[in-house]
Amino acid sequence: MAINDFLATIWSETLYKALDKEYVAVKNCNREFEGEIKTLGDRVKVLGIDPINVFTYTKNTDFSATLQTLDSNVRTMYIDQTKAFNFQIDDIDRAQQNPKLMKFAMQEAANALANQADAYVFSLHQSVANDRIITKTSVKSQNIIDILLELREKMLSDNVSASANSVLEVSPAVAAKIAKAKILQSTNNTAELDKGFVGSLLGFDIYVSNNIDSEIVSTKKYFKCFARTRRAIAFAEQINDVEAYRPEKRFADAVKGLHLYGAKIIYPNEVLILDINVAADA
Repeated sequence: MAINDFLATIWSETLYKALDKEYVAVKNCNREFEGEIKTLGDRVKVLGIDPINVFTYTKNTDFSATLQTLDSNVRTMYIDQTKAFNFQIDDIDRAQQNPKLMKFAMQEAANALANQADAYVFSLHQSVANDRIITKTSVKSQNIIDILLELREKMLSDNVSASANSVLEVSPAVAAKIAKAKILQSTNNTAELDKGFVGSLLGFDIYVSNNIDSEIVSTKKYFKCFARTRRAIAFAEQINDVEAYRPEKRFADAVKGLHLYGAKIIYPNEVLILDINVAADA
């Protein structure tokens, strides 16, 4: 059966499943929103709620506080990112190789798209306020634990619940310092299967990613690592127009597709940037 005989929905579902397995930054985002993505420029409504007032209750006494009227906070996230792929497999190659060749190619497409989406989420460090950035220079494995404690203390002091589902996303260089400090703890089996998961510590699930952004300052490389709750950043996506076809001037099967998405920080007080430069251990 020719590849273009398959339904586009099947290819879309295949790509979605592969993407979910490849994500690191995206999987740690809030992805449940009102709205439907159809094209570039669409808007997604991200709903929140005002903080709840708490007051002292006295038995057999009218409430001392007035009835609180809650208003939903609606933030708008724009779908402004578009990434596409378009590849072919020659009929001769398909005949001479494993029949699962196209499946492997789709997996590679998912990996490439996931890397782009993760990098975009991590680029949001540029919109984080200066007072939410903790800068550290020449960090070694001997002092990495103190820095993680500082991160955790800052989040708690900002009224982020100690039971909040929090993550720390770091570059491979920073992850190596944490691993060398021998302070990682094991966690549940589900988390261990997540791509990029390296362990847990101080209330953080720690993930490593090559897509963490970096910057050179006075010859020193600083990685823009994220400490955040899993609801702090919103992400929405749509796989659009996945098509399998036969190129007119080729004996080949081809697939093309379009990935639309957007991301936004919706709880700024639940995001910290660890702007960190690492140095060789003594």
